[in-house]
Amino acid sequence: MADRHTESGIPIRPVYGPEALDGWDPQERLGEPGRYPFTRGVYPTMYTGKPWTMRQYAGFGTAAESNARYRQLIANGTTGLSVAFDLPTQMGYDSDAPLAAGEVGKVGVAVDSVEDMAVLFRGIPLGEVSTSMTINAPASVLLLLYRLVGESQGVAPAALTGTIQNDVLKEYIARGTYIFPPKPSLRLVADVFRYCRAEVPRWNTISISGYHMAEAGADPAQEIAFTLANGIEYVRTAIAAGMEVDDFAPRLSFFFVARTTLLEEVAKFRAARRIWARVMREEFGASNPKSLMLRFHTQTAGVQLTAQQPEVNLVRVSVQALAAVFGGTQSLHTNSFDEAIALPTEKAARLALRTQQVLAYESDVTATVDPFAGSYVVESLTDEVEAAALQLMGRIEDMGGAVAAIERGFQKGEIERTAYRVQQETDAGERTVVGVNRFQLDAEEPYQPLRVDPAIEAEQAARLAKLRAERDGLAVQRGLTALRKAAEGTGNVLYPMREALAARATVGEVSDALREVWGTYTPSERF
Repeated sequence: MADRHTESGIPIRPVYGPEALDGWDPQERLGEPGRYPFTRGVYPTMYTGKPWTMRQYAGFGTAAESNARYRQLIANGTTGLSVAFDLPTQMGYDSDAPLAAGEVGKVGVAVDSVEDMAVLFRGIPLGEVSTSMTINAPASVLLLLYRLVGESQGVAPAALTGTIQNDVLKEYIARGTYIFPPKPSLRLVADVFRYCRAEVPRWNTISISGYHMAEAGADPAQEIAFTLANGIEYVRTAIAAGMEVDDFAPRLSFFFVARTTLLEEVAKFRAARRIWARVMREEFGASNPKSLMLRFHTQTAGVQLTAQQPEVNLVRVSVQALAAVFGGTQSLHTNSFDEAIALPTEKAARLALRTQQVLAYESDVTATVDPFAGSYVVESLTDEVEAAALQLMGRIEDMGGAVAAIERGFQKGEIERTAYRVQQETDAGERTVVGVNRFQLDAEEPYQPLRVDPAIEAEQAARLAKLRAERDGLAVQRGLTALRKAAEGTGNVLYPMREALAARATVGEVSDALREVWGTYTPSERF
């Protein structure tokens, strides 16, 4: 029987036996759960005492509409919120900016000011819920808006828990929602690290993301190699800015995809933990065990969802969720079955959450820690995925690190080649996609997607006009002037940024103030 290959191109044999782990030292390669090298998970008990955080990614239209969806998710058992922002917000533009036309509220919620943020979380106690915000270039702005809303609820900043993505390097590689050139962008990341340590100590300051690279086409080895290389760049940036590694590293987190190729995905997560623990201890001298832990959120693979026979996506998502759980994720978002067509309906979002709940409360996957430990195939694949990732990371180091490699287009080129190969295999029928190139239906069943009201753009513009008419314009200008001055110097920009936002400066105005000082990045520029 001919060997098959994993997504990373590693041969996978029909049968594995003891010879696959010949010379393999379980104490060195595995250790104990919750202890170095964390192959078996970052916590000793993992899910045996408490399941992972069930964090459903949601946001669309206005803040009021998204607030209603969040309340529904909480009522249905979600244990953590995850905010999707619309494209103008992600790019640091207000809803009434010319460049925002046609995009307001489309792929996420429009947030222009502290008033929108207050509506977004109305009736949701921020001292009791953990919130993840998928925001990068203007991550500092949205974090501060969240803090201001928390304070208005009477919640001390030290009680706020959650994560901002804040990972701008992957934007240059795979996603494109960057604003500033890399150097000031990295400075902003370091400022967030310092600010949160002093002001919001329980907040996860960055979610270093492989998910978007995987969605663009990266295979599992590329996903963890490029993500961990970016993580190394952030650690070096923070140390160069004068921080001690153990002062910020415990708050670093990661974000990965979970594909339907369950065995390789489990191996991928285990390999990533082991690599990161070794890098943090051996390269950066971290001594706090929490600095060595690769804690991560997982989202099931949006790129593997199909518009054809969308209900089949329920099965795909279930397999992907199992891969994440067997791989030891700390939190999980399960995609809705209709996301290849449009924004999820309320029913589809509820079914996605129920998928996690069935796994957590009806199956036995939470009964024991790391059930794949010692598996011939999984341990062998873990070693091979680790070796493949380390080889790619070595090439990046030879180029001078993640930023230098990005400048040369290395990561982007590797991802594009992989994506092209997968598409060729799919088109040729060598790779089966159920409902697409095999097991098709003669006619698809009708489906009514969720639609975003186009009137939202005018409503947001009216809210902004009212805000600007009612606020203290001089206080806003003073705040923005102080922010520009800090950006021109070396001080932490988050302190004057907070004052400007508290005076009701908008997301676009704050971003524009930084654009005036730092400029904007275009792909044709050199780093």
